[in-house]
Amino acid sequence: MTVNKTQLLKSIVIKLERDLEMYFKVAKASHEEATDPQNKAENKYDTRGLEAAYLAGGQVRQAAETEAVLTCFRNLVPRRFGPIDAIDISALVEVKTGLETDHFFIAPRGGGLEVKVGKVEITVLTPQSPLGELLMGRKAGDTLQVKHGRIQSQSIVNVS
Repeated sequence: MTVNKTQLLKSIVIKLERDLEMYFKVAKASHEEATDPQNKAENKYDTRGLEAAYLAGGQVRQAAETEAVLTCFRNLVPRRFGPIDAIDISALVEVKTGLETDHFFIAPRGGGLEVKVGKVEITVLTPQSPLGELLMGRKAGDTLQVKHGRIQSQSIVNVS
C-alpha cells in the first residue's frame, strides 16, 4: 500500500468542501421555500412551510458539523508509522479479510467518510467506532477476531 498521506488529506478536504457547499445550497433553497409566501399555511393541516423550515435547520446543523470535521482535517498533521508502531491517530491501516483487503485512515472525526486516492479506496475510522476501537494500539501482523453474524479473522497487513 503506497498512499501519500498528504494527498489523502487533500482528497478528504476537497470532499468535505464539496459536501459543505452542497449543504449550504440545500439549506438556502429550503429556507427560501420555508419563507415563500406561497407556502403560507392555508389551514391547520398544511405543513409545507414548517417541513421546509425543519429541513433547512437540519441542513444548517449538518453544515456546521461538516465545517468542524473540515477544520479537524485541515489541522491534522500526519504521522509516519514504522513497522513496530502501534496504530493511533493518522495511521493508514491495511486490513485483510480472506481475499478482501480494506484500507482505513484513523482520524479524530469524520468516521464513515470514503475517498479514493489513486486506485485505493480508503474509509475514515474514528477510535470510537467499533472497528476503530479494535484497531487502536494494534500493530502490523496482529490478527483480530470480529463478530459479524459469525466470527471473522482479520489480519493487519500494514500500518503507515
